[in-house]
Amino acid sequence: MIRVELYSAGGQDCPAGFRVSGHTGVRGQSVVCAAVSSACYMAANTITDILCADAEVSERDGYMSVIVRDDDIPKARTILAGLGLHLRQLAEQYPDQIKIHFSEVHQ
Repeated sequence: MIRVELYSAGGQDCPAGFRVSGHTGVRGQSVVCAAVSSACYMAANTITDILCADAEVSERDGYMSVIVRDDDIPKARTILAGLGLHLRQLAEQYPDQIKIHFSEVHQ
């Protein structure tokens, strides 16, 4: 099971980051796991290396967390919104493999 937490900031519906953990299927052979992982890496790399937004990033096998600092949330808003949409659509297609939760990040 892949667990996704999509963060918003300041009591607004403004994307501020995400946390993804878990695996699905046989490790290294799951299309769903690969799709989630690829989307998350693309979002994290775009936020930090292309937009140069200040973000706290943590990753290890089966886990990634990206939390954008308050001042840079407007820079990353579109990327995070796109990732959220993509992950929600995957969760609709694979409800037994992906669960999404929403919460507010406090910085």
